[in-house]
Amino acid sequence: MSYETIRVEKRGAVATVVLDRPKVLNALNAATFAELDAAFEELGADDDVRVVLLTGAGERAFAAGADIRELDAVGPGEGEKFALRGQAVFRKIETLGKPVIACVRGFALGGGCELAMACTLRLAAEDAKFGQPEVKLGVIPGYGGSQRLPRLVGRGAALKMLLTGAVIDALEALRIGLVDEVVPAAELMTRAEALAGEIATQAPGAVAEVIRVVDEGLDLPLERALALEAEAFGKLCDSADKAEGTRAFLEKRRAEWGRKRS
Repeated sequence: MSYETIRVEKRGAVATVVLDRPKVLNALNAATFAELDAAFEELGADDDVRVVLLTGAGERAFAAGADIRELDAVGPGEGEKFALRGQAVFRKIETLGKPVIACVRGFALGGGCELAMACTLRLAAEDAKFGQPEVKLGVIPGYGGSQRLPRLVGRGAALKMLLTGAVIDALEALRIGLVDEVVPAAELMTRAEALAGEIATQAPGAVAEVIRVVDEGLDLPLERALALEAEAFGKLCDSADKAEGTRAFLEKRRAEWGRKRS
């Protein structure tokens, strides 16, 4: 498919989605949401793609938030629909069944920070800035920020960001657990591609199940979460991936995973 607000590039088992509105700091408008929805639908169905990198065009921003002109036009009774649209797209990314790695350079504010949080992992350049400044606009995060942020960094650190609208730098984001690594800006995509390549060599079915059981288990009592893990382990023991993986280990060779997830 061809897109106007994003670019999608594929190289081997890794796809890269680029938010491509650098003149407006890759602000997320209705067209961007529609194209992200379509792109991730396609990537989720593509068995050749094992990992997706998500980044922003230019050096100034990953995504500087929602399009404020569109937000300003949201009338009474329309706000919930506005939020649910973005939540649905971000949830599709979060539950893709494949790792999605946010590669953040520059600003990731508001909806941009929420988009990064919906990804499986977050790599930040040293110049990255994160924030949820919605209170300054008289609203709260609408795309999952009030829910994912405390799950990532804890209630206190999340409320401090949400209540003040403060913008934090990459090192502070790393300290509180909002991002997983900080690297020099010039090395951001090289490091992301290396990490994606490492993940892409693993069994795709097992990778998908790891993401699922971790995400679902976080909100369960430990006993139920352990049962979820055992169920997933049992399912994978009956898979072609497990048969190939154990056989390859015993034969001291590289595993050759099937195209379709088991």
